[in-house]
Amino acid sequence: MATKPPPKAPARAIPAPAAPSVEAAQNVTPVAKKGSQLLLEALLEQNVEVLFGYPGGAILPTFDVLYGAPIKFILTRCEQGAGHMADGYSRATGKVGTVLVTSGPGATNLTTALATAYMDSIPMVALSGQVATAAIGNDAFQEADVVGVTRPVTKHNVLVKDVRDLPRVIREAYHIARTGRPGPVLVDLPKDVQVSSFAYNNDGELNLPGYRPRVKGNDRQIRLAAEAINASERPVLYVGGGVISANASENLRELARKGNIPVTTTLLGLGAFDEVGDSKLSLHMLGMHGSAYANYAVQASDLLIAVGARFDDRVTGKLETFAPHAKIIHIDVDPSSISKNVDVDIPVVGDAKAVLEELVPLVEHRPRVAWFEQIDKWKQRYPFQYHPVEGTIKPQQAIEAIARITQGEAIITTGVGQHQMWAAQFYRWRYPRQMITSGGLGTMGYGFPAALGAAIGRPDKVVIDIDGDGSFLMTCNELATAAEYQIPAKIVILNNHYQGMVRQWQELFYEKRYMATPMTNPNFAKVAEAFNCKGLEVRDPKQLDDAIREMIATPGPVVLDVHVDREENVYPMVAVGKSLHEMEMGGMA
Repeated sequence: MATKPPPKAPARAIPAPAAPSVEAAQNVTPVAKKGSQLLLEALLEQNVEVLFGYPGGAILPTFDVLYGAPIKFILTRCEQGAGHMADGYSRATGKVGTVLVTSGPGATNLTTALATAYMDSIPMVALSGQVATAAIGNDAFQEADVVGVTRPVTKHNVLVKDVRDLPRVIREAYHIARTGRPGPVLVDLPKDVQVSSFAYNNDGELNLPGYRPRVKGNDRQIRLAAEAINASERPVLYVGGGVISANASENLRELARKGNIPVTTTLLGLGAFDEVGDSKLSLHMLGMHGSAYANYAVQASDLLIAVGARFDDRVTGKLETFAPHAKIIHIDVDPSSISKNVDVDIPVVGDAKAVLEELVPLVEHRPRVAWFEQIDKWKQRYPFQYHPVEGTIKPQQAIEAIARITQGEAIITTGVGQHQMWAAQFYRWRYPRQMITSGGLGTMGYGFPAALGAAIGRPDKVVIDIDGDGSFLMTCNELATAAEYQIPAKIVILNNHYQGMVRQWQELFYEKRYMATPMTNPNFAKVAEAFNCKGLEVRDPKQLDDAIREMIATPGPVVLDVHVDREENVYPMVAVGKSLHEMEMGGMA
């Protein structure tokens, strides 16, 4: 039986259903409308402002109703790029990103973007065309089992077989994408469903009897958490991207300040805590390439308070020796994440914002003088650092220059690899939704299209993609999209002519057998110009600052090709199978 969400929603509220249509209110028989028109009306009901995508035969009826519709459409140059743009738009704005593609290869091209969003819990709705229902299973032209293909990489997916289900399914898709642990939802739309007609009476229904995300945490568990925090001598807050998606950053900061608790973040949690304004409490990022002082603090802690984090392998290192002296509190909206990788002592299932709102008043201020003295010693001995070389641009130097010139106010996206880790280490993160990167899946090629989506969603901010040459080449075709719509994203390529992170592993663990990692790159500045974008190039460290300023000051999209030290490595580094305290320092110490 169809159900309706509660009229008054709790923290991180489930949006109330739309009011009944005028026709229903006046008891007038609704006019029959095609599925494509009903789809458009459903998107407008969900306040969709922009669509990213690519047309094709099976989705043409929907594209036809978009002609003249009050939704901005961004024509990308590949469906993967469309998905990453919707993802970047979502991360930058907190809204649900929407992507529209055709059947078969259109949908399969999208799967990498869906997997990226799924691993990082990003709310997104993908609408894919499909062959007519009568042709499904007959190997029709551009047919693929999209529901089957995307089931492992979506929070929910559905094939719409009847036009009468379409408005409800779209409403449910957005509801599922944005509530609980967010994630991507795919709706597969056969062509005949798009052209069939139905007299729809909008009653705002949702038919999700088994879907009840928990928002409020258990009171007893929250009290136990507060008691453990108040009793601890060496606590550490371990903060993940769930704090950002729950809009709980201010609550997190209030907890850290009131309790006088040091804070370390995951890659996706960067920005949840102000690394500048609260530098005394900040341990920066932890994990494989995290700060030495964060890793040492976690290993020495007597209480680890995990909020919106999932204890993934890049954070924990060797599981058997992770935080060996610590009692563990785990606050997460997803009950399946609790004790999935690490056994926890005090689980609290609920929305991070709702739980922290109840937890903070129960927490007492503790000086913890000895703990902070020890942390300060680690910070002084093991800072993030690099060794400048005359006449050579170090990649860390370029990121420091970007941070200084933007005053730490830019939205930063990245690809995946060494440049991603250097960005995490050397930019100083202050605000939620400031760092946009592929964490769980590690998707090369993500940074540039994500920057385009972020720039569309946040036209008030400078958006810079700090990219690698390998990552950028995977999706650089979207320069055509950037030029067509004059999207003012700036791209800084830290160009070392290598698959840098893989080369580093080959250097350290494979006796420098550089198989398939050296790269012969094009002239990226000229490539940008060929796409009608501005292209800049810099090789001299003395010209770096001026080049960055020119990039930022130039209207529209700009590519800045920065030639950096070819064999610079990322340190600290926790090798696979090692414990967090067993870091390779690379001469940093």
